[in-house]
This record gives sequence, C-alpha cells and structure tokens, in this order.
Amino acid sequence: MAEMVYYYDGSFEGFLCCIFESYANKEVLTAIYRDEDAVPTLFDSRIISTDAAHAARVLRKVIKTSPYAAGLLQRGFLTCLEDKELHLYRLVVKLLREGPSFLRNFSDETLYPVACAVRHLNGEAHLLKGFVRFSELGGILGSEIEPKNRVLPLLRAHFCARYREDRFFIYDRTHKEALFYAGGKALIRPLEDFQMAPPDEQEANYRLLWKRFYDTIAIKERENPKLRITHMPKRYWNTMTEFQDEAYFKAQSSPADAAAPAVPGGRSAPGILPGPAPSVPGSGT
Repeated sequence: MAEMVYYYDGSFEGFLCCIFESYANKEVLTAIYRDEDAVPTLFDSRIISTDAAHAARVLRKVIKTSPYAAGLLQRGFLTCLEDKELHLYRLVVKLLREGPSFLRNFSDETLYPVACAVRHLNGEAHLLKGFVRFSELGGILGSEIEPKNRVLPLLRAHFCARYREDRFFIYDRTHKEALFYAGGKALIRPLEDFQMAPPDEQEANYRLLWKRFYDTIAIKERENPKLRITHMPKRYWNTMTEFQDEAYFKAQSSPADAAAPAVPGGRSAPGILPGPAPSVPGSGT
C-alpha cells in the first residue's frame, strides 16, 4: 500500500473523508494536515475534498462497530492533541481491523493518547462551566475564554439551557471561533480579530460588585495560594472578572458607544446568527 500525506479543509467531515479516501485508494497515511498547515514533505500528497456522503458512511461504520469509539473520534477531534488527525486515523484503522476489544485496554498504544486527550477536553469543559464570566452589552451577554481545547461544542448545551431566554455569545480566543445563541438556535462559527467593547456605566458597576464580592468573602487567615491554583488554574484567570486590572472596570465615556460588542466590519453580534462555515462535531442545533 502506498504511503501518502493528505491535506483537508479542517472540518470534521473533511477528516472523515480522509479516512474514506485512504481505504478507497488503499493508501497508508503518514500525516494529515489542514490546508493552512501545509508543510514540505518527501511523501506523495493529495488534497482531499469534503463529501458529506463519504463522511457519513465512515461515521456510520464506526458507530456500528463501537459507539464508544465513535464518541472518542468526535471528541478527540476537538482536543489539542498534537497530530490528532493521525492518532484518530490510526484508532479507526485498528478498530476496523481488530474490532473494539482493544478499547478495554487503556494502556493500548493506539487508544492511550486519544483517551488522555479526551479526558483533558472533558475536564477543561467542566471547569469552564464555572469559570465563564459574562458581560451585558446592549442586551446581549458576551464572554471570552482561552481554552487549550475546542470546548464550545461541549459548553453549548449547558449555557443554552441556562440562558434559554437570552441572547449570548462565547468567544474562544485560542481557536478564533464563537458560540452564538439567539431565538432558541445555537451555532459555532469562525470569528477573526474579535475585540470586546468596553462596558457602559451599569455593566462597569456590576463588574465592580462581583470583584468586591470575591474580595470580601476571602478569609485572609486561611489564604492558600497553592490550593486556589489547584481548583482554579491560573491559565483561566486572564478572562475572569475577579482577576482583571482597573481598566476592565472603567465605563465607556458615552454609554451609547458601548451598545454592542465590537466585531469585524462594525457588525453587532449576535442579533443575527452567522452563515455556514467549516464544521466541528456538534457545531449547530
């Protein structure tokens, strides 16, 4: 079988099409890269087009063989695992070749890196359910996060249920994408060069109240910085209200200027949900 490098569009369906093409053409993959991550290689390479029918066939086959493996495949695609596409590809190859029995062995060399990455993803999503801080911006709730993994699909159900009657967005600074919710519908879409608008006077006061509450309930005599970092890792502090500097609590000089969060082109968000874009597992409702 020929050894190949595949390039795809970065979507979950596109990745599944890479698996389909490798079987259809009897090719062994040595690397799978997104189009924008293309690097020079000595191996033969091909660009794989995304075909929804081919992607669906691969996913149905994996689900039929092992629903647990299908879950690993979908969530594994959201992780920050290095060379995740190749790890997931090898997982599917082994699953189809040997069956699901190896999935019971957590130390299996094919399963282990994927399972660890998914566990890290799940843990990060769980923490962010409590660490996300919203600001009220012209009738819209807005928040920013900096996760290592693409956690928005996992956070979607939690926050859509919690703020069912509101409009909100959560912007992922790391992966430059946002979860938008309005009118009972939620979408996850790419969003480049986003900058949150400064607060109006009311929102600035709410931020100060939260900061003062956080400082007030602290018991100085029982302060334990190491324990706090254990339960509230420092890498999340950059987007949490209680850890911001003075500028974060300063109101916009004119409340009218802070009517909505700033987005490219001066458009308000998310009064109208954005249009189609490359997918991730569970990217829309």
